[in-house]
Amino acid sequence: MDHQLPPEGDWRTWVIMGGRGAGKTRAGAEWVRSKVEGPTPFDHGTARRVALVGETIEQVREVMIFGESGILACSPPDRRPTWVAGRKRLEWPNGAVATVHTAFDPEGLRGPQFDAAWVDELAKWKKGRETWDMLQFALRLGDDPRVCVTTTPRNVGVLKDLLQMPSTVTTHAATEANAANLAASFLEEVRARYHGTRLGRQELDGVLLSDAEGALWTTEMLEACHRREVAGFDRIVVGLDPAVTSGSSADECGIVVVGAHMQGSPQDWTAHVIADVSVQGARPSEWARAAVGAVDQFQADRLVAEVNQGGQMVGEVVRQIDPLVPYRAVHATRGKVARAEPVAALYEQGRVTHAPDLGALEDQMVAMTRRGFVGSGSPDRVDALVWAFHELMIDPAREYRRPGVRGL
Repeated sequence: MDHQLPPEGDWRTWVIMGGRGAGKTRAGAEWVRSKVEGPTPFDHGTARRVALVGETIEQVREVMIFGESGILACSPPDRRPTWVAGRKRLEWPNGAVATVHTAFDPEGLRGPQFDAAWVDELAKWKKGRETWDMLQFALRLGDDPRVCVTTTPRNVGVLKDLLQMPSTVTTHAATEANAANLAASFLEEVRARYHGTRLGRQELDGVLLSDAEGALWTTEMLEACHRREVAGFDRIVVGLDPAVTSGSSADECGIVVVGAHMQGSPQDWTAHVIADVSVQGARPSEWARAAVGAVDQFQADRLVAEVNQGGQMVGEVVRQIDPLVPYRAVHATRGKVARAEPVAALYEQGRVTHAPDLGALEDQMVAMTRRGFVGSGSPDRVDALVWAFHELMIDPAREYRRPGVRGL
């Protein structure tokens, strides 16, 4: 597959960034072979001293060397290296050697020298920065020492900095790219559990997810609050942040559904983000129909809409779709950050959970910082979420009287 082939050109580090099971290990093993092997089993290749660097010795041995896609499994019999356990190294028939090193012992790379290195799962190393730095000083043999990095992406500084280096090239693949070599039951299960989530985008699609500096919500916070089945709500609200323009270049219309458990005092109330049914480029009649449809689908108690831009028009359009829909117009008197901060505090208190398929909403949430929104476009989904929470948890309507328990 294309993402497993070394790029052409002048580069020092090749980062293969992909989802679980995307074929990264096989690509790394084949790259090592391409460096150490010559035309015949006893001819030299372009590299003779290789570093194999993983998180632990066991992971280097069991994945990179002895794994089903490791170096030994990929090598034909006449070129297969020998594992010398006492010295923790592979020895090829042509005299090339690959030694094992770990991220738990960065100082172990102070002294050896190499003309090539294969680094596996850099993004999960606890001492990633220190180990990577020591490896760079050790890559000093030959005319063109190079590194192959195979990793599932994570939001860590060492990987983000590496990707910004002009000498780095990147190839990318999702888990689905290697579907022919993966169990169908595995693919079916992970699709069902993680499709549409930020964790799924990272672990299956191989996308590097970044949290903005000073973000009100972090990826770790959001992943911790995912719940698949939540019911028995006392109240359900649909938050609406209407778009005043339409067309492909228009802002989204945020439509987010939130349910709350409101037993005990307000300090004990909890909430669950049920769904994000936001629409892009829709005309007013279309987003109004989508919002009213969410009220009907989830049996919501109220539709709450910001009317700072649309004014009276918002309510009129909604009433045209359903004259009897329970509707409340709200005006923003404070900035987006000021409105969002008390909602983020509910997450910090562990009082909010999320349905799993909210990836687009969560992408906007992690781009909302104390300085403002640093993502692209407008945070319309977050605005809709915030209005729903203000109605339910921050400043519930005075006329609210607890209805019977609601379920989905």
